[in-house]
Amino acid sequence: MTTDREITVDDESAAAFVTSHGIDITPNKDQGVIKVVKRLGVDGERPMIGDKVYVHYTGKLLNGKKFDSSLDRKQPFSFNLGKGQVIKAWDVGVASMQRGEVCLFLCKPEYAYGTTGSPRKIAPNSSLLFEVELLSFKGEELTEDGGIVRRIKVKGQGFRYPNVGATVSVHLQGSCDGKIFDSRDVSFVVGEGDDVNVPLGVDRAMEKMQEGECCLLYLKPKYGFGKEGCPNLNIGPNAELMYEVTLHSFQKAKESWEMDVKEKLALAMQVKQKGTQYFKAGRYPQAVIQYQRIVSWLEIECLLDDEQQSPVRDILLVAQLNLALCHLRLREYTCAVHNCNKAIELDERSEKALYRRGEARLLCNEFSLAMDDFQRVLQVNPSNRAARTQISVCQQKIREHHERDKKIYANMFQKFAERDAKAGKLKKRKEETGALDDNSELGTKKQRKSQDHL
Repeated sequence: MTTDREITVDDESAAAFVTSHGIDITPNKDQGVIKVVKRLGVDGERPMIGDKVYVHYTGKLLNGKKFDSSLDRKQPFSFNLGKGQVIKAWDVGVASMQRGEVCLFLCKPEYAYGTTGSPRKIAPNSSLLFEVELLSFKGEELTEDGGIVRRIKVKGQGFRYPNVGATVSVHLQGSCDGKIFDSRDVSFVVGEGDDVNVPLGVDRAMEKMQEGECCLLYLKPKYGFGKEGCPNLNIGPNAELMYEVTLHSFQKAKESWEMDVKEKLALAMQVKQKGTQYFKAGRYPQAVIQYQRIVSWLEIECLLDDEQQSPVRDILLVAQLNLALCHLRLREYTCAVHNCNKAIELDERSEKALYRRGEARLLCNEFSLAMDDFQRVLQVNPSNRAARTQISVCQQKIREHHERDKKIYANMFQKFAERDAKAGKLKKRKEETGALDDNSELGTKKQRKSQDHL
């Protein structure tokens, strides 16, 4: 309900007014959260589960005593909606608001701080009154670069999530520029969605979804169909996509702890072939997923000392080397160096690991370190002509770097000298001007003295 009356949290009658004029917004209608709208929002859209919301609020006891306010701190408060990060009343109440809306919430104890209260502020079994303004909200970023953003329309059930290798059954509806280009029920293996024209972003989001969940996924081109697009679905290059995805069901793949070494080795060989298939097709992110599975299964097995140690180390070394190559192709040079370091731990004379680490370091402008790696390659294989060429490149880059530094410092010192010379001239001029002023003043004083004697 919207009211024209200017009700504030300071009003002693506020709680009574909300009780008599508000509406129950709890799902089971138990009067746990009663709401009165003071100011309508600017549009019809409301935040969804998982959205990051930004609010200003003032919280008071029913006797009018304020116990907290973001306005006093002059800093909005933010949290992820529906994730249990705040009291239940807020998850229920803010979900009902529009951007720009201001409202009052009267909350029963079971929707606030319950039987425990909040020490020194809120007594046990206290009902509370909040005034809340919803400033803004945005979807949940599933990747650090913000390339996959999720907004949950319907929350899933349970506490289980698909893992890489799980078989999922989903309904997809993809759109681009407001036009639907894909609508279907499909099953695929998580990590292998590319095989059935499921983009990387949808594939990766599967690991964050619960059974029965329906969500919207906003994908940047990197997580859509990239520079190549998808001719089968009439999607051009570098397109931003939106998918509505419903996870109907899934069958998890075996976790590492559920398999013995023999089973891991057999599965690793299959996964290696799949990764190589993706690599050859230029699907480097998909290849990374496959090779990383091998690492997650076998890295811990390298600590064992048994007859299976050798094959474990061999395939793990290949996985690390292939990961490094994928990251080089993706221009993720720090990751490439990491994988090369892991490979060198397994085989300190690995020619490929040393060479690829040198490549990554060279591309990071770490010329001296790169040259050290290429020189170590020659120690392992003196006939490696590519390494010799790269050493020459490193030497040239180092010379260019030194020459550039000389010019920079030369210009810097020249500027310092010019500045000092200018400052010196200015100081000298001031001193000369000061001396003239002193002489003039002295002459004036003498003249005044002579006039005094007349």
